[in-house]
Amino acid sequence: MTKLAGSRVLVAGAGVTGRSAAEALLAAGAEVVVTDSSPERLMALETLLEGVELVPGLTEPPAGTSLVVTSPGWQPSSPLLAAAASAGIEVIGEVELAWRMAAELADPPVWLAVTGTNGKTTTVGMLESILHAAGADAVACGNVGLPVVDALLAGRRVLAVELSSFQLHWSPSVRPQAGALLNLAEDHLDWHGGMDAYAQAKARILTGDVAIGWLDDDLVVDLLEASPARDRVGFTLDEPLEGQLGVRDGWLVDRAFADDEPLVEVAKIRPAGPPGIADALAATALARAYGVPSEAVREGLEAFEPAAHRAVLVAVDSSDIRYVNDSKATNPHAAVASLRAFDSVVWIAGGLLKGASVDEMVRTEAHRLRGAVLIGQDRQVIADALARHAPDVPVRVLDTGDDEPMTVAVRAAQELARPGDTVLLAPAAASMDMFTDYAHRGQAFTAAVQELIGR
Repeated sequence: MTKLAGSRVLVAGAGVTGRSAAEALLAAGAEVVVTDSSPERLMALETLLEGVELVPGLTEPPAGTSLVVTSPGWQPSSPLLAAAASAGIEVIGEVELAWRMAAELADPPVWLAVTGTNGKTTTVGMLESILHAAGADAVACGNVGLPVVDALLAGRRVLAVELSSFQLHWSPSVRPQAGALLNLAEDHLDWHGGMDAYAQAKARILTGDVAIGWLDDDLVVDLLEASPARDRVGFTLDEPLEGQLGVRDGWLVDRAFADDEPLVEVAKIRPAGPPGIADALAATALARAYGVPSEAVREGLEAFEPAAHRAVLVAVDSSDIRYVNDSKATNPHAAVASLRAFDSVVWIAGGLLKGASVDEMVRTEAHRLRGAVLIGQDRQVIADALARHAPDVPVRVLDTGDDEPMTVAVRAAQELARPGDTVLLAPAAASMDMFTDYAHRGQAFTAAVQELIGR
């Protein structure tokens, strides 16, 4: 490990994680330089970080740089990071920095980590709720919003860490006490360069003491079987075998960390449906790996409330048409899970697919579709898939824009819907072509629904 005190460290990116990494490095006695393509973002740090050198638009590390700490979204091929690699300068992420700093402590915190294409934030929230019910000094951190270095420097004893594939790519030595891989489907292929690299990044979560994986996903099973972990634990929506967690007679059951123990009724898990149940099983497995008793698992899961924009019922109109906001369904895998919660759907979809295929999603879920309203940059890709696999489904393809197209989309969806149908925003794509983020998109949908039905 690079000795931080007295070393010159470059932080690439002046966003939330960049600021936190710079603060942690300053506290460790490093000489810190921060760069970003946005001078405005750098200027925002000027009054917050005394003693840091701020340099816009660097394309190679300054002389004397011994380490680069990058924000997770920066690709290895970016000029600055490629130049660092060519010069033999190590490049790591903020999560890796937190791990190395924790290793220097006499009593480091426990890391319980979660990744997957979908369900990460829900799972880490469930895990945090369970840990709090057990009386643990725990916090959800990482990709959920709170940088891991902030949680570490705050002295929290148990870290429930959500990790994206980007963060895992830049975290070569992180080995959580227990790590869970929820699922695996095409996502971020443009960043990683292909499915194999994406899967291998995700597989790093399984390199700690206890590796946990979803047995209903063949790709996860393969990675779990290849894990070097001391213990490997699977979870399933079916009845569990010995060494597994699963569902039996309407209860979550633990046969991995207990003989055969019912933990919580499925009916009390939120969000309802198979994705929520799978997330609850993963959170339970992580908590049990830490030694949490069954009573805390039940209390924590029953107390958990899902975050916004995740299968939220916005309204039901006078025609008994339901409007559901699942803007967090930012890839086809998530959209499939969302669609399967309903029998008859008018689907609002589209945005940035980032190279993901939609044919299998459309083919398997076409029977649920009353109609589809398509928005965003890759709307025609989805329209073409619908034409191939669901030619009888009415489709409206809208022009791009900002909030106004969402108002038009909701109105068009209402026109296609029939009493008892669900108008579902489950875009299967990222939002940045039209909106700030998925939350902005969900807010636009909610506002459009409320305007349309007068609430």
